Amino acid sequence: MIEKRIGFIGGGNMAASLIGGMLKNGLSPDNIVVMDIVDTPPAAQHGVKMSHNRADLLACDAVVLAVKPQTLPTLARELATELSDNVPLFISIAAGIRAADLQNWLGQSVPLIRVMPNTPALVQSGAAGLYAGVAASAEHKILAETLMNAVGISTWVETEAQMDALTALSGSGPAYFFLVMEVMEKAAIDLGLSAEQAKQLTLETAYGAAKMARASSESSATLRQQVTSKGGTTEQALNVLQAEGIETMFAQALQAASARSAELAELLAAE
Repeated sequence: MIEKRIGFIGGGNMAASLIGGMLKNGLSPDNIVVMDIVDTPPAAQHGVKMSHNRADLLACDAVVLAVKPQTLPTLARELATELSDNVPLFISIAAGIRAADLQNWLGQSVPLIRVMPNTPALVQSGAAGLYAGVAASAEHKILAETLMNAVGISTWVETEAQMDALTALSGSGPAYFFLVMEVMEKAAIDLGLSAEQAKQLTLETAYGAAKMARASSESSATLRQQVTSKGGTTEQALNVLQAEGIETMFAQALQAASARSAELAELLAAE
C-alpha cells in the first residue's frame, strides 16, 4: 500500500492510468492532487483532488511531471523558483527529456527520477524503465518503483543512455506488435477468413503467446522451437519470415528508434 501524498502536473491518459493503479493498491484519492490546464482531465474521473495552485502540488511527497515534453523546460524552471525547504521527489514521465537536463532546470539538489512508461499502462500491463538522478535516495527509488509497479512492471537502468534503448524497445514496442497484428489480419482475410474472424483469432493468438511466454521460464527462442514441428506449417512460415530478413528489420527498427530518442533529447535540451 502506498502511504504518501502524490501530485500530478498534467492529468491526461497516462496520469489517469497511474492514478487508477495507485487507487487499486490502496492509496486514497484524498492523497492525490492533480493540476491540469483543463478542469476535468481524464485523471479527474478517479475522484482525486483538483487544484490550480502549485503550492498544493509542491507540498506532496512526490510530484509526477506528466506534461508534454516541449512544455517541460519552462515548467521546470518555474518550479525551481517556487521550491521551499521541503522539496518533493520529482518523477518525470515526459518522453525525450533527459534527467541531466531536467536536473539543470530544477536544481542539482532536487531529487529526480526519470521514467519511460508505455501505453499498456492504461490497462495495468505497462513496462517502464527508471533512471535515478544524482539526488535521489534509496527511499525515493522505492517510492517511484512502487508507483510504476501499480500499473505493470518496472526495471532500473544504470546509465541514462540506456533509456534510449528502453524507449526503442518497450516505449515504442506496442506499435510494433500492433503492426504485426495488422498485417496478420490482412493476410488472413486474403486467405478467406472474415474480417471479424481474422481480428479475433489474431488478438487471441497474440495474447495467448504472450501469456505462455510470461508463464514459462524458457527463452523466446526455445518456446518458438517447441511449437515448430520439422517439415510442418509453422516451419514453412518461419522460413519465409527469416528469409525476408525479419531479424535484420527489427534490429534496424530498434536502432532507428533509439537514435531518434537521443536526437529528440538533444533538441529538447536546447529549448
